[in-house]
Amino acid sequence: MTRQSVFALACLTTALATAPALAGETVVLRETLNVEGAHVTLGDLFTDAGASADIVVARAPAPGSRTSLDVGYIQRIAAENDLDWANAGGIRRVTVARASRSVDADILTDMIEGELMAREGQVHDVRLANNGLVLHAPVESVGGPQIVSLNYDIRSGMLSAEVAAYDGAEPVRVTGRAYATVEVPVLARAMPAGSEISGDDIDWLSVRADRLRPDAVLDPMDLIGFETRRTLRPGEALRSYDIQRPMVVERGELITLLFEAPGIQLSVRARALEDAADGELARFVNLQSNRTVEALVDGPGRARVGFSPATTSF
Repeated sequence: MTRQSVFALACLTTALATAPALAGETVVLRETLNVEGAHVTLGDLFTDAGASADIVVARAPAPGSRTSLDVGYIQRIAAENDLDWANAGGIRRVTVARASRSVDADILTDMIEGELMAREGQVHDVRLANNGLVLHAPVESVGGPQIVSLNYDIRSGMLSAEVAAYDGAEPVRVTGRAYATVEVPVLARAMPAGSEISGDDIDWLSVRADRLRPDAVLDPMDLIGFETRRTLRPGEALRSYDIQRPMVVERGELITLLFEAPGIQLSVRARALEDAADGELARFVNLQSNRTVEALVDGPGRARVGFSPATTSF
């Protein structure tokens, strides 16, 4: 081999030894990046970081949050690891966001309601003091959210709970109120006045117990077969005043009025002075004596007067 060849080979070897500097020119910085782990690496920051990809640059932010890194610091760390990045675009800061498994207020509410059901044996409507609360767990964490402790004052409804977002997490205090609820029968559709309610018309609604009227209807059997006194809207708790037994006698209607006593049974024609349902007491005018009597409605077009001193002259 000639001296010229040896010299050329030596130049080529030197050029190959400095190849990382040339490769560094192709490295591209990610201005905004998402990481899952606890650290930010050169591989997170740059594309094609090669053997330097696992070099730790900084601690990642808390799960579900973000932070920013100084570009000058990034450029220095890159150079120390043979990555040539000149920041031709003039980037000033790099934003780093950390992924997480989130536990929002809806999940926390369901958890606390479930715990109260297990403890109190009753459904509760839980309202958190902070409806926007979100707990974050690392993506690689083990286990789901769990209630560490729960305190509930049944008189005031105040509650406080310690909740861990994952196994081994530092518990976070959650506060709010819990209201006992009652399932009440409601109408599934709008019904005009005078409509008879059937089983198909019944739906259910969860209502806070402290907002339930004393005369609210709680048993669906107290609705079925009754008719509406007025137009009723669906999905609203009903009161006993809203319904009535179906009217079988109308005011002004002529009916048969029966009088019964031991060994005696009389019947006369009478006029109803008010609407009445089957089994209700109503006032009637005896068309023969022109006297007003109170009688028990005994079906359509019929009422019955029992024996008593007050009815001897009916």
